[in-house]
Amino acid sequence: MKAWSKLRKVRILLIASMVVVLSFGFVALKDKEFEIIKSLDIFHTLFNELNRFYVDDTQPDKLIESAINGMLTSLDPYTTYIPEEDMEDFTFMTTGEYGGIGALIRRGGNFAIVLEPYENFPAQKSGLRAGDTIVTIDGISTKGKEISEVSELLKGTPNTSLVLKIKRIGAKGTLEKTLTRQKITIPNVPYYGLVADHIGYIRLIGFTKDAGVETREALLKLKEAGASSVILDLRGNPGGLLIESVNVSNLFIARNQEVVSTRGKVKQWDNIYKTTADPVDTSIRLVVLVNHGSASASEIVAGALQDLDRAVIIGQRTYGKGLVQTTRPLSYNSQLKVTTAKYYIPSGRCIQAVDYSHRNEDGSVGYIPDSLIREFSTHNGRKVFDGGGISPDIALDPPELSNIAVSLYTKNLIFDYATLYYSNHLSSADIKGLKPSETEYGNFLSFLKGKSYDYSTESDDQLKALEKVARQEKYYDGAKGEFEALQKKLAHDKEKDLQTFSGEIKELLYEEISSRYFFQKGRIMASLDDDPLLSKAVEILQSPQDYANVLQRSFGSANVKAGMTHLAN
Repeated sequence: MKAWSKLRKVRILLIASMVVVLSFGFVALKDKEFEIIKSLDIFHTLFNELNRFYVDDTQPDKLIESAINGMLTSLDPYTTYIPEEDMEDFTFMTTGEYGGIGALIRRGGNFAIVLEPYENFPAQKSGLRAGDTIVTIDGISTKGKEISEVSELLKGTPNTSLVLKIKRIGAKGTLEKTLTRQKITIPNVPYYGLVADHIGYIRLIGFTKDAGVETREALLKLKEAGASSVILDLRGNPGGLLIESVNVSNLFIARNQEVVSTRGKVKQWDNIYKTTADPVDTSIRLVVLVNHGSASASEIVAGALQDLDRAVIIGQRTYGKGLVQTTRPLSYNSQLKVTTAKYYIPSGRCIQAVDYSHRNEDGSVGYIPDSLIREFSTHNGRKVFDGGGISPDIALDPPELSNIAVSLYTKNLIFDYATLYYSNHLSSADIKGLKPSETEYGNFLSFLKGKSYDYSTESDDQLKALEKVARQEKYYDGAKGEFEALQKKLAHDKEKDLQTFSGEIKELLYEEISSRYFFQKGRIMASLDDDPLLSKAVEILQSPQDYANVLQRSFGSANVKAGMTHLAN
């Protein structure tokens, strides 16, 4: 009886403790629900009062959208509201498809200018050229319109026609072009080819639908052409569909290999993504090029291939976007793109760099500190680290343009000269022949006469800042002579800079002029002409021993700290 009595007491205590726990849970849940109801009620009454009493007429839909966007911005940059009118743009981001003429446009004075027509699409087929000014679209003037408005006029249902009136350098009056819209599909692989003996190159610019299929086709054709090693260029690739990162990785690794996993608050978003198809080649030597613009799906590919010791990664630390988004349907055909999980690559490390869940007092966010960085191991036992992004196996700083080159490019003088050049040389069979000679560079310098392209150097900016402080502290008058003398010594000479930095300016001209004849392929081919990262990749691939050594050696923590410093900058 005593034993039975004891057991009964234990049971009573257990039941009581469960009731207490459940009660606390229920209370916590009720408290949360109450806070939600209370907050929504406050918002509703505030919104009513605002619309009734604000001094000017309000636009309720705009106010609500601003409120929604403000709320989501407090979470992370990737959780966004997509109203019905923006669904077409969202679809384009995921599929790479839209109905239109196939051309990039930009502002040029009061009008829109064709920046680049896509090869084999209506704009190019109709003879539209980069540099053409779009005056009217179906009789509607584009003067003063935002680029988004002009873009909407150009887009439309495939097989519908439109009439453009354009102005062109060297042509009198306006020209009329009739185009038929079609489904525009932007390729994920705009270029591939051999860049050295038996070394193939694939430029992958996105991870929209069929990125894996396109990369596979490029790889197979390169192997047919004799490639025994490959460079996969992911620089500037912002990512896209998670499944396509698995498909691209699958080309180089065996079936049933884990590429990435996702983990979130809700268990339904916890998934492990493995390769499902037979690979193309699991032994071909592979280099992946990355930079700070390589994000999301690009980082999954680079990180998985690094963790599995399947590729040598060359470049700069990647962006560090390791958050997974899922779209959820809302009323009135709108959608919520919401962050639901984080990415984890095969070694177990997360690639997210910015900690949005722990904000500073001012609302700003920071990178994960060095003290919280953890060590992981690749398949071969190499040390790798989390903390955001993928640190390359071979780190190379990106080439930086001079101030004068940046000014010439951003003020569209490189673009305008390429337009003029093309109007005077309408055919070219060889891209190498487009590289500017000294004579052609002289023609460019003549073209610049009278053009405005001033710029400031860091020395100029620092001197101005010092002068401002000296004036505030009343020291300037006493040092005015020294300031003026230093200003003369530091003053940049545009004529001198045009010669000093002629090499990089010629490269920019080469890329822009090449795009006039060979479109996006031409721009990419020209950019590879003097590319230090590509040269390093070729060097590594041409030495099987060096390649093998990189995939076997171990990295110390000093590499990670240097990488994080570069990322923070």
